[in-house]
Amino acid sequence: MQPIDIEDHDALVTALLPTVRAAGRLEMAYFAKGVEIEQKADRSPVTIADREAELVILADLAKIAPEIPVVAEEEIAAGRPCEYARRFFLVDALDGTRLFIRGKPEFSINIGYVEDGKARFGLIYLPPSERLFVTRADGFAYEGQLSLAPGEEPPEVTFHRITTRTPDPETLVAFNSRGTGSASAQLLADLKVADARPLGSAMKFCLIAAGEGDLYARFGETYEWDTAAGQAILEAAGGSVTTPEGEPLTYGHFQRGFRNGHFVAWGRQPLWRRGST
Repeated sequence: MQPIDIEDHDALVTALLPTVRAAGRLEMAYFAKGVEIEQKADRSPVTIADREAELVILADLAKIAPEIPVVAEEEIAAGRPCEYARRFFLVDALDGTRLFIRGKPEFSINIGYVEDGKARFGLIYLPPSERLFVTRADGFAYEGQLSLAPGEEPPEVTFHRITTRTPDPETLVAFNSRGTGSASAQLLADLKVADARPLGSAMKFCLIAAGEGDLYARFGETYEWDTAAGQAILEAAGGSVTTPEGEPLTYGHFQRGFRNGHFVAWGRQPLWRRGST
Protein backbone atom coordinates (compact mmCIF):
# COMPACT_ATOMS: atom_id res chain seq x y z
CA MET A 1 0.00 0.00 0.00
CA GLN A 2 1.61 3.24 -1.22
CA PRO A 3 0.98 6.88 -0.24
CA ILE A 4 -1.46 8.70 -2.52
CA ASP A 5 -2.35 12.28 -3.40
CA ILE A 6 -4.94 13.10 -0.75
CA GLU A 7 -6.58 15.58 -3.12
CA ASP A 8 -7.44 12.76 -5.54
CA HIS A 9 -10.61 11.45 -3.94
CA ASP A 10 -11.04 8.68 -6.47
CA ALA A 11 -7.60 7.35 -5.54
CA LEU A 12 -8.50 7.70 -1.86
CA VAL A 13 -11.68 5.67 -2.32
CA THR A 14 -9.79 2.95 -4.20
CA ALA A 15 -7.07 2.81 -1.54
CA LEU A 16 -9.63 2.51 1.26
CA LEU A 17 -11.71 -0.31 -0.26
CA PRO A 18 -9.54 -3.12 1.15
CA THR A 19 -9.41 -1.29 4.49
CA VAL A 20 -13.14 -0.98 5.02
CA ARG A 21 -13.75 -4.50 3.72
CA ALA A 22 -11.27 -5.87 6.28
CA ALA A 23 -12.86 -3.81 9.06
CA GLY A 24 -16.33 -4.85 7.92
CA ARG A 25 -15.44 -8.54 7.92
CA LEU A 26 -14.04 -8.21 11.42
CA GLU A 27 -17.16 -6.46 12.69
CA MET A 28 -19.56 -8.93 11.12
CA ALA A 29 -17.65 -11.84 12.67
CA TYR A 30 -18.09 -10.32 16.11
CA PHE A 31 -21.68 -9.35 15.30
CA ALA A 32 -22.49 -13.00 14.59
CA LYS A 33 -20.97 -14.42 17.77
CA GLY A 34 -21.40 -11.55 20.24
CA VAL A 35 -18.87 -9.49 22.19
CA GLU A 36 -18.09 -8.52 25.74
CA ILE A 37 -19.06 -4.96 26.61
CA GLU A 38 -16.81 -2.46 28.36
CA GLN A 39 -17.58 1.07 29.50
CA LYS A 40 -15.62 4.19 28.57
CA ALA A 41 -15.05 7.15 30.86
CA ASP A 42 -18.19 8.85 29.51
CA ARG A 43 -20.16 5.65 30.30
CA SER A 44 -20.75 4.85 26.65
CA PRO A 45 -20.15 1.23 25.63
CA VAL A 46 -17.18 -0.05 23.68
CA THR A 47 -16.27 -3.50 22.39
CA ILE A 48 -13.25 -5.30 21.02
CA ALA A 49 -14.85 -4.91 17.57
CA ASP A 50 -14.65 -1.09 17.91
CA ARG A 51 -10.99 -1.23 18.90
CA GLU A 52 -9.80 -3.83 16.40
CA ALA A 53 -11.62 -2.21 13.46
CA GLU A 54 -10.11 1.15 14.38
CA LEU A 55 -6.61 -0.35 14.45
CA VAL A 56 -7.13 -1.75 10.94
CA ILE A 57 -8.18 1.67 9.62
CA LEU A 58 -5.44 3.60 11.43
CA ALA A 59 -2.74 1.27 10.16
CA ASP A 60 -3.84 1.70 6.55
CA LEU A 61 -4.34 5.46 6.77
CA ALA A 62 -0.76 5.73 8.05
CA LYS A 63 0.38 4.12 4.79
CA ILE A 64 -2.08 5.86 2.46
CA ALA A 65 -1.62 9.40 3.83
CA PRO A 66 1.22 9.39 6.37
CA GLU A 67 1.35 13.19 6.56
CA ILE A 68 -2.33 13.62 7.56
CA PRO A 69 -3.24 13.45 11.27
CA VAL A 70 -6.11 11.16 12.28
CA VAL A 71 -8.68 11.82 14.99
CA ALA A 72 -10.22 8.46 15.90
CA GLU A 73 -12.96 7.86 18.47
CA GLU A 74 -11.34 5.14 20.56
CA GLU A 75 -7.93 6.82 20.59
CA ILE A 76 -9.52 10.03 21.89
CA ALA A 77 -11.51 8.04 24.48
CA ALA A 78 -8.24 6.47 25.63
CA GLY A 79 -6.79 9.91 26.29
CA ARG A 80 -4.73 10.64 23.18
CA PRO A 81 -4.16 14.41 23.07
CA CYS A 82 -5.10 16.34 19.95
CA GLU A 83 -4.23 19.82 18.81
CA TYR A 84 -5.39 22.05 15.99
CA ALA A 85 -4.75 20.72 12.51
CA ARG A 86 -5.76 22.35 9.25
CA ARG A 87 -6.25 18.96 7.58
CA PHE A 88 -7.13 15.67 9.28
CA PHE A 89 -9.13 12.48 9.04
CA LEU A 90 -12.02 11.70 11.36
CA VAL A 91 -12.62 8.00 11.99
CA ASP A 92 -15.48 6.20 13.69
CA ALA A 93 -14.66 2.56 13.04
CA LEU A 94 -17.96 1.29 14.46
CA ASP A 95 -20.66 3.93 14.60
CA GLY A 96 -23.71 2.54 16.38
CA THR A 97 -22.03 0.42 19.04
CA ARG A 98 -25.15 0.20 21.21
CA LEU A 99 -27.15 -1.22 18.31
CA PHE A 100 -24.29 -3.54 17.37
CA ILE A 101 -24.38 -4.93 20.91
CA ARG A 102 -28.16 -5.37 20.76
CA GLY A 103 -27.93 -7.29 17.49
CA LYS A 104 -29.47 -4.57 15.32
CA PRO A 105 -27.84 -4.24 11.87
CA GLU A 106 -27.70 -0.44 12.02
CA PHE A 107 -24.00 0.31 12.35
CA SER A 108 -21.46 1.84 10.01
CA ILE A 109 -17.80 2.52 9.34
CA ASN A 110 -17.18 6.26 8.93
CA ILE A 111 -14.08 7.88 7.46
CA GLY A 112 -14.18 11.62 6.87
CA TYR A 113 -11.56 14.11 5.77
CA VAL A 114 -11.62 17.72 6.99
CA GLU A 115 -9.86 20.74 5.57
CA ASP A 116 -10.16 24.26 7.03
CA GLY A 117 -13.12 23.28 9.18
CA LYS A 118 -15.16 21.78 6.35
CA ALA A 119 -15.94 18.11 5.67
CA ARG A 120 -14.35 17.60 2.23
CA PHE A 121 -14.47 13.82 1.77
CA GLY A 122 -16.63 11.05 3.13
CA LEU A 123 -16.77 7.27 3.02
CA ILE A 124 -19.43 5.32 4.90
CA TYR A 125 -19.70 1.55 4.72
CA LEU A 126 -22.66 -0.41 6.10
CA PRO A 127 -21.33 -3.94 6.67
CA PRO A 128 -24.71 -5.65 7.30
CA SER A 129 -26.07 -4.55 3.89
CA GLU A 130 -22.70 -4.12 2.13
CA ARG A 131 -23.80 -0.66 0.94
CA LEU A 132 -20.95 1.78 0.39
CA PHE A 133 -21.35 5.56 0.08
CA VAL A 134 -18.53 7.89 -0.98
CA THR A 135 -17.67 11.28 -2.37
CA ARG A 136 -15.56 11.24 -5.52
CA ALA A 137 -13.19 13.50 -7.45
CA ASP A 138 -15.98 15.11 -9.47
CA GLY A 139 -17.53 16.48 -6.28
CA PHE A 140 -20.60 14.24 -6.36
CA ALA A 141 -21.81 11.42 -4.11
CA TYR A 142 -21.95 7.78 -5.16
CA GLU A 143 -23.20 4.44 -3.90
CA GLY A 144 -21.88 0.94 -4.60
CA GLN A 145 -21.88 -2.59 -3.19
CA LEU A 146 -18.72 -3.79 -1.47
CA SER A 147 -19.04 -7.53 -0.91
CA LEU A 148 -17.59 -9.05 2.24
CA ALA A 149 -17.38 -12.47 0.56
CA PRO A 150 -13.95 -13.73 -0.52
CA GLY A 151 -13.09 -12.23 -3.87
CA GLU A 152 -10.67 -10.15 -5.81
CA GLU A 153 -8.01 -8.17 -3.98
CA PRO A 154 -8.10 -5.26 -4.23
CA PRO A 155 -11.89 -5.27 -4.56
CA GLU A 156 -13.66 -3.60 -7.45
CA VAL A 157 -16.87 -1.66 -6.93
CA THR A 158 -19.26 -0.30 -9.54
CA PHE A 159 -20.60 3.05 -8.37
CA HIS A 160 -23.71 4.96 -9.39
CA ARG A 161 -24.30 8.60 -8.62
CA ILE A 162 -26.89 9.46 -5.97
CA THR A 163 -28.83 12.68 -5.40
CA THR A 164 -31.23 13.87 -2.77
CA ARG A 165 -34.89 14.31 -3.57
CA THR A 166 -37.00 17.45 -3.61
CA PRO A 167 -38.90 17.46 -0.31
CA ASP A 168 -42.69 17.35 -0.41
CA PRO A 169 -43.96 19.27 2.65
CA GLU A 170 -47.00 17.00 2.77
CA THR A 171 -45.06 13.72 2.94
CA LEU A 172 -41.78 14.48 4.72
CA VAL A 173 -39.79 11.48 5.95
CA ALA A 174 -37.51 12.06 8.95
CA PHE A 175 -34.94 9.68 10.40
CA ASN A 176 -34.57 9.82 14.16
CA SER A 177 -31.58 8.67 16.14
CA ARG A 178 -32.73 5.82 18.39
CA GLY A 179 -31.01 7.37 21.39
CA THR A 180 -32.43 10.91 21.30
CA GLY A 181 -36.05 10.27 22.25
CA SER A 182 -38.24 13.35 21.78
CA ALA A 183 -35.43 15.93 21.66
CA SER A 184 -36.35 17.00 18.13
CA ALA A 185 -40.10 16.51 18.52
CA GLN A 186 -40.92 20.22 18.27
CA LEU A 187 -39.04 20.61 15.00
CA LEU A 188 -40.87 17.62 13.51
CA ALA A 189 -44.15 19.02 14.77
CA ASP A 190 -43.40 22.42 13.24
CA LEU A 191 -42.72 20.73 9.91
CA LYS A 192 -45.78 18.47 10.27
CA VAL A 193 -43.65 15.37 9.75
CA ALA A 194 -45.96 12.37 9.80
CA ASP A 195 -43.36 9.67 9.06
CA ALA A 196 -40.50 9.65 11.59
CA ARG A 197 -38.41 6.48 11.42
CA PRO A 198 -35.96 5.45 14.16
CA LEU A 199 -32.60 4.49 12.72
CA GLY A 200 -29.08 4.12 14.05
CA SER A 201 -25.62 5.34 13.02
CA ALA A 202 -24.51 7.54 10.14
CA MET A 203 -26.63 5.53 7.72
CA LYS A 204 -29.25 8.25 8.22
CA PHE A 205 -27.09 10.67 6.22
CA CYS A 206 -26.65 8.05 3.52
CA LEU A 207 -30.34 7.32 3.08
CA ILE A 208 -31.14 11.01 2.78
CA ALA A 209 -28.31 11.39 0.26
CA ALA A 210 -29.80 8.49 -1.73
CA GLY A 211 -33.22 10.18 -1.85
CA GLU A 212 -34.86 7.83 0.67
CA GLY A 213 -35.72 10.52 3.23
CA ASP A 214 -35.80 14.26 3.82
CA LEU A 215 -34.22 15.16 7.16
CA TYR A 216 -32.48 14.02 10.32
CA ALA A 217 -32.51 16.25 13.40
CA ARG A 218 -30.08 15.64 16.24
CA PHE A 219 -30.45 17.79 19.34
CA GLY A 220 -28.38 15.48 21.56
CA GLU A 221 -24.66 14.96 21.97
CA THR A 222 -22.61 13.79 19.01
CA TYR A 223 -18.97 14.02 18.00
CA GLU A 224 -17.31 15.12 14.81
CA TRP A 225 -16.37 11.54 13.85
CA ASP A 226 -20.10 10.72 13.93
CA THR A 227 -20.98 13.29 11.29
CA ALA A 228 -18.08 14.41 9.06
CA ALA A 229 -18.24 11.60 6.51
CA GLY A 230 -22.04 11.79 6.40
CA GLN A 231 -22.05 15.54 5.94
CA ALA A 232 -19.56 15.34 3.07
CA ILE A 233 -21.65 12.68 1.33
CA LEU A 234 -24.96 14.44 1.90
CA GLU A 235 -23.67 17.80 0.67
CA ALA A 236 -22.17 16.16 -2.41
CA ALA A 237 -25.61 14.65 -3.12
CA GLY A 238 -27.35 18.03 -2.94
CA GLY A 239 -28.18 18.30 0.76
CA SER A 240 -26.99 20.39 3.69
CA VAL A 241 -26.17 20.02 7.38
CA THR A 242 -26.80 23.06 9.54
CA THR A 243 -27.14 24.26 13.09
CA PRO A 244 -30.68 25.14 14.25
CA GLU A 245 -29.84 28.73 13.30
CA GLY A 246 -29.10 27.67 9.72
CA GLU A 247 -25.30 27.88 9.83
CA PRO A 248 -23.17 25.06 8.36
CA LEU A 249 -21.86 22.48 10.81
CA THR A 250 -18.07 22.90 11.07
CA TYR A 251 -15.13 20.78 12.25
CA GLY A 252 -11.84 20.86 14.10
CA HIS A 253 -13.16 21.99 17.50
CA PHE A 254 -10.46 20.21 19.49
CA GLN A 255 -10.83 22.62 22.39
CA ARG A 256 -14.29 21.18 23.16
CA GLY A 257 -13.26 17.60 22.63
CA PHE A 258 -14.61 17.45 19.07
CA ARG A 259 -18.19 17.66 20.31
CA ASN A 260 -20.81 18.88 17.84
CA GLY A 261 -23.54 21.32 18.60
CA HIS A 262 -27.14 20.55 17.69
CA PHE A 263 -27.74 20.10 13.97
CA VAL A 264 -30.20 19.10 11.27
CA ALA A 265 -29.31 17.18 8.11
CA TRP A 266 -31.50 18.21 5.18
CA GLY A 267 -32.11 16.59 1.82
CA ARG A 268 -31.92 20.03 0.20
CA GLN A 269 -31.78 23.46 1.85
CA PRO A 270 -33.13 23.98 5.39
CA LEU A 271 -36.89 23.94 5.75
CA TRP A 272 -36.74 25.31 9.30
CA ARG A 273 -34.63 27.62 11.41
CA ARG A 274 -34.88 28.25 15.14
CA GLY A 275 -37.22 31.17 15.72
CA SER A 276 -38.65 31.07 12.18
CA THR A 277 -42.00 29.52 13.15
